[in-house]
Amino acid sequence: MKLLFVLLVSCAWTLIGAQNYYQALMDYLENRLLAIEDRMQLWHDHAHQYHTEMLDFKKLTSEAMVGLRNDHSMIFKDLEGASARVNLVERELEYVETQNSPRACANRADKVIEQEAWGRQERDEVEVEDDWEELQSRVSDCVEIISGFRSVKILKRIGSHKGMWTRDPKSSKVYIFNGTSGDTVYEFKSIRDFSRSLGVMGSRTIHLPFEWTSPGSAVYDGYLYYIKQKTDTDVQVVKYDLRSGSVTDTAMFPMERHASLYTLNPETVADLAVDDEGLWLLFTPTDSEPNISLAKMDTATLDIEQIWDTRCPRDNAEAAFVVCGTVYVVYNTLLASRSRVQCVYDVNDMMVSEEAPLLYFPRRYGAHASLKYNPEEKQVYGWDDGYQIIYRLTMKRKLLA
Repeated sequence: MKLLFVLLVSCAWTLIGAQNYYQALMDYLENRLLAIEDRMQLWHDHAHQYHTEMLDFKKLTSEAMVGLRNDHSMIFKDLEGASARVNLVERELEYVETQNSPRACANRADKVIEQEAWGRQERDEVEVEDDWEELQSRVSDCVEIISGFRSVKILKRIGSHKGMWTRDPKSSKVYIFNGTSGDTVYEFKSIRDFSRSLGVMGSRTIHLPFEWTSPGSAVYDGYLYYIKQKTDTDVQVVKYDLRSGSVTDTAMFPMERHASLYTLNPETVADLAVDDEGLWLLFTPTDSEPNISLAKMDTATLDIEQIWDTRCPRDNAEAAFVVCGTVYVVYNTLLASRSRVQCVYDVNDMMVSEEAPLLYFPRRYGAHASLKYNPEEKQVYGWDDGYQIIYRLTMKRKLLA
């Protein structure tokens, strides 16, 4: 009986222990579930808060974007108005600039011919007539100067950043010199053919016997005149017959190899130009020479007829061209801005200071690698950053003509 009692007591305690363990386990699991529910509720509250904040941020962003669009429209309108006002101011400045001409690039003593004649007229009428006849004997048949730009036409863009193009004044043919040196020239039958071409397709390729140096060539009456770098101290002008494909003459000029005619285009060691009076050569003998020199050349023999010191500085010059015996030197800045004719020199001493034009090129920003005048059309062919441009000029007669 005692043994049975002990067994019953043991079983009772075992059952009580198991029940307590089960209850403790249930309490633990219930507590864990409550903790998980609390965490889930917290996450739900945070998610709801984040969602609300996101909606508020989206609303604020949308309102800000609408405001930015409105501000952009207003700023764009203001910029359009400012651009129109700037263009108006530029036109007014151009008008003022054309009405207030700069001094010609010459000493005053060399440019008072007309005033001296007027002074003599007051003293002696007969003496004036004699001086007038003497002056007339010095003047060439070409008596025009540039008064302004009539229009500008950007024809197309082909080739390198620097180059040259020109038209033979005695024909309709157009010639393309791509780059700053080479032995190849491209010939088109007309400006129309060139404008319609794809690149240089459709052109006649001319291979020269000697390489041309710098975009300073000229074409006149079926002949190509170009610069050939001969030695460190000499530059050669070559006359090439475009019809027969042969060199007909050459001439040597003493120039330093590394002397740059225009500081903004250091590749140009010399520049050939054509006008109503024939062939000209713009050059500088040495790199230490501050001014541009001008030589009149015989188109048949390449002989030098006369040389002038134009007193036009090389510094900040980018190109030049000759019209009726008058040199127009174009200046710019290292960072391309507005090209302008800032120095004018008349070889016949017929232009007084008041006549010298101050000409700003129509394009607001540009940097010309070359400018070539065509006397038959009264147009200038420009190469600007690979663009081929035509500037049409308006002319007026010189005061003493």
